[in-house]
Amino acid sequence: MIKQLQRIATMAQTALFYEVALSPKPGLVDRHTNGAHRDMDFFTFIKSIQALAPYFYHYLITGYHHEGTLKELFEKERTIGTFAETAMLIATNQINTHKGANFSFAVLLGATGYYLKQTTIHLPLTSKDTAKILNLASTMTQHLVHEDFDNLSHKSSLSNGERVYLTKGVTGIRGEAANGYPALRDLLLPFMREKAHSIDELFLLRCLIYLMSQLEDTNILHRGGRPALQQIQAETKKIHESNLSSNQLLRELQCYDTILTERYLSPGGSADLLSLGLFFALLEGIL
Repeated sequence: MIKQLQRIATMAQTALFYEVALSPKPGLVDRHTNGAHRDMDFFTFIKSIQALAPYFYHYLITGYHHEGTLKELFEKERTIGTFAETAMLIATNQINTHKGANFSFAVLLGATGYYLKQTTIHLPLTSKDTAKILNLASTMTQHLVHEDFDNLSHKSSLSNGERVYLTKGVTGIRGEAANGYPALRDLLLPFMREKAHSIDELFLLRCLIYLMSQLEDTNILHRGGRPALQQIQAETKKIHESNLSSNQLLRELQCYDTILTERYLSPGGSADLLSLGLFFALLEGIL
């Protein structure tokens, strides 16, 4: 089982490497541009992933050995996550590259470890296994929206997600987790499973555009508000539904990257969820 846990931890790291390497990604850091980010580049993300990678196994093994409630498991994972975040910020010179992704991997790897303890299954997982892991993640985080967002008006320092909640009422990644990651369960993973074993970089870029057309991305809301989000959803829906050829899609994404960069808008929430989708695609053997 130790080797299997180590293999799964490596998959989480691989998913993050795949996500940042995908190019061109509108408004996002990729191999070619910094998108709408002025303080980070491709190599900043490499440093960040390397700093986080050792903690992925800790998330898994903590879930695997946990005895107690799932809320107690979350608190253990959150504690480990604070150390992981500190390591990330040291590696990136205090630049927040993967705060949201680190939160979700703490939850999902913890849930995965806990699930594997209850079963005798081996990789690859099935879609039913994934659904059960997402349900465990939901139970782990049911309390978050209420407890984390209570008394925000009295806090002296707020995260971007907390500001978006106060101004827009959007629960962001905490709401995704508490609801069992519906963007993964109902949108991205079914879309990816349709192309099982024939997934390439262009298809993964199509996955990103699909997420951008559907997701209530808190990064966009923080930078541009509701009008910017609605505009991006409409624009990416048009791209998604246009049935573009590979060359047409690449040209469209390159142009759209320039547009979002000029607007200073980055769909970081969609990118984080894509990395989670990549992780489960690796677990299920469809990537």
